[in-house]
Amino acid sequence: MTEHEIVVRGGLVVDGTGEPGRVADVGVTGDRISGIGTGLRGGTVVDADGLAVTPGFVDLHSHADFTLQGSPHATTQLYQGVTTLLTGNCGFSPFPVADRSAPHRLPMPEDRLSWTWDDAAGFRRAVEAATPAVNVGLQVGHGTIRHAVLGGEDRPPSPAELDRMRAWVAEAARAGALGLSSGLIYAPGLFGSPDELTELVAEAARHGLLYSTHMRNETDRLAEAVAEAIGTAERAGARLEISHLKAMGRPNHGAVRTALSLIDDARARGVDVTADVYPYAASSTGLTSRLAPWAIDGGPEALLTRLADPQTRARIAEALRARFVEEIDPGGIVLADLGEGDRYAGDIGRSLAELAARDGGDPADVAMEVLAGHRAQVGIVNHAMAEDDVETVLRHPVVSVASDGWVLDAAGDGVPHPRSFGTFARVLGRYVRERGVLTLEEAVRKMTSLPASRIGLDDRGTLRVGAAADVVVLDPSGVTDRSTYTEPWQLAEGVQAVLVNGVPAVLDGATTGRTGGRVLSGSR
Repeated sequence: MTEHEIVVRGGLVVDGTGEPGRVADVGVTGDRISGIGTGLRGGTVVDADGLAVTPGFVDLHSHADFTLQGSPHATTQLYQGVTTLLTGNCGFSPFPVADRSAPHRLPMPEDRLSWTWDDAAGFRRAVEAATPAVNVGLQVGHGTIRHAVLGGEDRPPSPAELDRMRAWVAEAARAGALGLSSGLIYAPGLFGSPDELTELVAEAARHGLLYSTHMRNETDRLAEAVAEAIGTAERAGARLEISHLKAMGRPNHGAVRTALSLIDDARARGVDVTADVYPYAASSTGLTSRLAPWAIDGGPEALLTRLADPQTRARIAEALRARFVEEIDPGGIVLADLGEGDRYAGDIGRSLAELAARDGGDPADVAMEVLAGHRAQVGIVNHAMAEDDVETVLRHPVVSVASDGWVLDAAGDGVPHPRSFGTFARVLGRYVRERGVLTLEEAVRKMTSLPASRIGLDDRGTLRVGAAADVVVLDPSGVTDRSTYTEPWQLAEGVQAVLVNGVPAVLDGATTGRTGGRVLSGSR
């Protein structure tokens, strides 16, 4: 009888395909699954009796490329069973870098990067040198490319500049990137026209890359934004991933059904489009994303200059005030993280409406004060979605589970969104066990084989002989998220063991300190 290095014994094997689970042993040798059956023998035995054994979870939408170099242990991810992160989302990637003194960053107060590279190949080497505990897939961001070529300017590229932008996409592909992303509510990505995006997405498609997009609108023009994203991919001949599909603002609740119908219609005519969702009714981003595009033309420093002029500040506030009336509730915009400055340092966790009531002011004017007082680097949690919409999107067969998270440490400052700590455990606990929205097998498929297939990871996402040994052992009756909006720094519970490329990263419910992660390239 063949001896395996590790045997995960006697668990309910939920293999990631959506098929019913079956009790079996899983053998691992080196970095591969070397056997699935009964009575397997191994040097190290992981007891999975009464537990579920699944492929490692694949998070299609992570911003951990901005934190992984400083936190390669990825504790929050391992405790959820996540073994692979796809980074570079929403148009933001740490490469290319035209000016290391002023790189293009996430619209959040800080990152954990050394900024010692210029391109995708250099960043890849930096991540590999950090020896991460989880696998990492890279995407290149349209917004970052635009910043490298055009800065923060609101103008179309010249033909020569567009060629340079295409060249950056091609360079990222050669370095092993898996996708091109856009963030069309964030500067400078929002300044990109549909024609510009089509040209760059076509370049991405020529190299076999996925196109993932945080669309141009998630409120009152959601259907138009979905149609634009589908149209871009269709013209460019690209695979499309619609990021964190949702409808924000009470008047727009229910619009996700129209969005899903548009996706179904596009798939029926041959467009390769899918979507992902996080299991929360609040988003998280930078406060600047709620401002009018002209206000953030030129980047944070230009915004601060405008805020210093009383008349221009009043115009910015008035445009935001109009959004508060029509589509955004200031009571749902909660300060989560602040950049340099002391003005509102003690107000993390309070909403703009609460601050306005306390200070006797107006929420839009408070937003101006917060931005001016903290160098325009203000992270927020925005409570604006409906639980029914979350469940509607989650049920759809071509929708993956993805976190949109970036926090990898078990403890820290501020009140970050709980999705970094609990997304995958929350789906299994709340939406499978408690609410019955999904079966265990279908939920696992949405966390494994479906997202892996979107980025060409043919050897991950399923438990089968010869596949990469990314394996999770969890308790279906006890897996749960503990992180909340008010007390986010709490790890998920219920994951008993995690192997990453055959390396035991979690055993007996605790991290081992061993790291088996790799920077991945797809099969294309």
